[in-house]
Amino acid sequence: MILVTGATGNAGGALVRTLAEAGEPVRALVRREVELPAELVVGDLNDPESVAGALDGVRGVFLLAGYDRMDETLAAVARAGAGHVVLLSASAAEAADVSNPISAYHVRSEALVRESGVPWTVLRPRTFMSNTLRWAEQLRAGDVVRDAWPDAAVAAVDPLDIAAVAAASLLEKGHDGRVYGLTGPRALRPADRVRILGEVLGRELRFEGLTDDEARAGMVAGGMPEAYAEAFYGFFARGELDESAVLPTVDEVTGRPPRTFEQWARANAGAFG
Repeated sequence: MILVTGATGNAGGALVRTLAEAGEPVRALVRREVELPAELVVGDLNDPESVAGALDGVRGVFLLAGYDRMDETLAAVARAGAGHVVLLSASAAEAADVSNPISAYHVRSEALVRESGVPWTVLRPRTFMSNTLRWAEQLRAGDVVRDAWPDAAVAAVDPLDIAAVAAASLLEKGHDGRVYGLTGPRALRPADRVRILGEVLGRELRFEGLTDDEARAGMVAGGMPEAYAEAFYGFFARGELDESAVLPTVDEVTGRPPRTFEQWARANAGAFG
């Protein structure tokens, strides 16, 4: 049995489906009852006791970074005898300046996993291709996408590839103590993704970049804490985090190349109206 936390998210949901399709028993930790191909346990990653209640018979755990009392959660995992933890971290753990809160919580989460006594694998995906879904409302209203950091090229990764590497790490030998940076096959700027999405949708789409000040103000107005908005500004406006390098990890771990943005766009075209 594999316990998947964050099972309603992009990566966790993809992992639940991947494991279920492989015939692996899956237990999903969820905050509310949802429809998933898994045994459901209602709980919260901020509550280690609720996680502990989901660990009976579990041999592997997919864990998200940055939650409260994570040391207690990992202690419960160790007591339950789970044989492996796969932590979903992020490239932010590689940033040179860890004074910002995004890098800090990923670095701290990775350290706690390493110290837990449970065999571990850390995944550091770059930007998710599924982040493109935030454009859906704009594209249902028209043919112009306005978004931040127009000059930032990122080798975005499909959550299905994150799930494939996570599944391999949980089900196969040879992944203990590994840190896997995960990317797609090509670095693209926002305008490149808009162009590809337009080709898939059969529409003439146009990209307009926000200024850095507009981007930061928009994140704060949308409810993001100012410290997090400043961290993203540092990553992508000041260039403190480079997600443009294409890494071979998905191919090396799964035996197939990573999915392209066009493949992701075709699979998710219906979300854009």
